[in-house]
Amino acid sequence: MENTLIPGPFTTADAAAVVWLFFTWYAVGWFTEHPPKGYPSVSVLMKEYRREWMRQFVTRDPRIFDGNILSSLREGTAFFASACMIAIGGGLALIGNTDQLAGVARQFDLEHAPALKWEIKIVIALFFVANALLRFIWSHRLFGYCAIMMAAVPNKSDDPHALPRAMQAAEINITAAKSFNSGLRCVYFALGALGWLAGPLWLFIATSTVLAMTIRREWASGSRRVILERLP
Repeated sequence: MENTLIPGPFTTADAAAVVWLFFTWYAVGWFTEHPPKGYPSVSVLMKEYRREWMRQFVTRDPRIFDGNILSSLREGTAFFASACMIAIGGGLALIGNTDQLAGVARQFDLEHAPALKWEIKIVIALFFVANALLRFIWSHRLFGYCAIMMAAVPNKSDDPHALPRAMQAAEINITAAKSFNSGLRCVYFALGALGWLAGPLWLFIATSTVLAMTIRREWASGSRRVILERLP
């Protein structure tokens, strides 16, 4: 017999799965930026590399290489922002025509639910996509600020303002990267949220899979081992 402790078309299992989704999204984001002492995440490790980049930038001549790197970073944020806008448009169109989605669900013998329930499930996924869009847009703008600040660094490396301005650019670069990484996590959890279309159990499984994948990439990946390697 279906649990009806939650009013409306949802059950307690639905509520628990949604709480798990939002809890894991917030928790993994917080621990990524505030990892346990002595066991930093990839995102935290890359902060020092970005600062070192700006230190090398001061003495590099010419600085075309640095401009190309920054351009590639901005292109990445622009690509994901465009993809999120397309996804939001598709999601809004689907909300306006949930009957087709319900028909597909019936073909796979999924639950028979009112249109409102399908719409809410799609809205949850769109919440993460919209959040990602805003973060990608902000990241793109911050990388633009970084480019301007890098251009303001004096060409002479012995200028007393060269290194301080370069380090200011590094901090803006770090903030832009933080926003970009947060946007990527939102995309991951938006994909996990789609599991709810198949039911609360699948939402729990999809969310747990995204959580495991995120933890592995931040704390147990091969790239992290390479980043931690010290030069002789």
